[in-house]
Amino acid sequence: MMKKRQVVLRRDNGSGRASTTSSSVVRNVRYGECQKNHAANMGGYTVDGCREFMASGEEGTTAALMCAACSCHRNFHRREVETEVVCEYSPPNSSRR
Repeated sequence: MMKKRQVVLRRDNGSGRASTTSSSVVRNVRYGECQKNHAANMGGYTVDGCREFMASGEEGTTAALMCAACSCHRNFHRREVETEVVCEYSPPNSSRR
């Protein structure tokens, strides 16, 4: 299974404000079943049944874009993106008395 993870950090340290808000967006990208139509040149529709993208090579190489199971390019596989937003907030006077 080919998974990618992209992390974007945003920090808001407002000038003149005593509170700090921090949020991060985490995106997990997964490539599912192959959707390449192998019978398109004959006017039909058939897929090879490959259920999940598996990279043929190491990340960063051209082989990483080819599926080891069906030999198709990664773009033929259904792309699924999961997005998670995590927010943290610190109140201005967080000390207890």
